[in-house]
Amino acid sequence: MQNTYWFPAKRYGWGWGLPITWEGWLTLSIFFGLLAVVFLIFPPRAARGAFLIYVMGLSVLLVAVVWFKGEPPHWRWGND
Repeated sequence: MQNTYWFPAKRYGWGWGLPITWEGWLTLSIFFGLLAVVFLIFPPRAARGAFLIYVMGLSVLLVAVVWFKGEPPHWRWGND
């Protein structure tokens, strides 16, 4: 089985760019779908604490997936 990255490293700076595989796009779509659901379940004005915890949890989960399925992060200066 070939080990391909779902998220490439950015050309400049530290971090990752947009997905390059369908799995990466599916992950990003699920993240944004669940993020949209939070506005229905926990309206920010009515349940601010629950809203923030949900969004922070989703964000941590997305970063964990990108960390394990993306290129190893390090500072880049262009074509290196």
